[in-house]
Amino acid sequence: MSILTRVFRTGTNTLALPQPDPDVLRLARRGDERAFAIIVRQYNGPVFNYVTRVLSGDRALAEDICQEVFMRVYQALPGFDGRCQFTTWLFQVAKHRVVDELRARERRGRPALELEAAPQLHLAVAPPDADDGMDAVWQAIGGLSVDLKMALLLRDLVGLSYAEIAEALDTTLATVKWRIYKARETVVAELLREGYDFGHRAPAAPAVAVASASATRPV
Repeated sequence: MSILTRVFRTGTNTLALPQPDPDVLRLARRGDERAFAIIVRQYNGPVFNYVTRVLSGDRALAEDICQEVFMRVYQALPGFDGRCQFTTWLFQVAKHRVVDELRARERRGRPALELEAAPQLHLAVAPPDADDGMDAVWQAIGGLSVDLKMALLLRDLVGLSYAEIAEALDTTLATVKWRIYKARETVVAELLREGYDFGHRAPAAPAVAVASASATRPV
C-alpha cells in the first residue's frame, strides 16, 4: 500500500522481516566474515531506518550506532543460542544501544533534530507513493514518547511480530499491543489536526490492549 499502509489501516500488509539463511547464520556464528557480511547486508537497512527514526532523523548518528550494533552482534554471535528469533535478538541489541544514546543525549542536553531538517530516508521497503504526506507522518511519529515510538516502528516499519517486539523490548505482549494501539491513535489524531485525512478513523483498540491499558502504561 503506502505511507505505513496508509497510516495504520493495517490488515496483513506489514511485511514480516525474514530470518537469515540457517547455513549463513551457522557460518557467521563460527566467525566466518563473509557469512556475517551477508547478514549485515540483509539487515542494515531495517536497523538503520529504525534507529534513525527513534533518534528523530539524525542520520549521521544512526550510521555510527548501526556500525556499533553490528559490531556488538558480531562479537556476541558465537553465544547466540537460538532460543529466540535472530531478528528479535538483533533488535534487542539495537534497542539497548539506542537507549544508551538517548540517555547520553539527555545528560548532554542535546536537542533532538527537527524532522523538517532531516534528510529523506530510503526505506528498506519503499512504498510507491511515499511523498504524499510522509513528512507529516514522520513528524507525528517523532513526537511520540520513546516507548510508543519503538513499539510502533518495530511493527509498522521493521515488520516484527507482536511477540518478537515484546521480546525485543523486554516487556509483555499486552503492553506491546497497547503501546502500538496508543501510538497509532496518537499519530492519526495529530495528522487529522494538521489537516491530513487518510480516509479512516482512529484505529480500533484490541480488547487485550484496552483491558490492560491502565496496568501497562509506559513509564
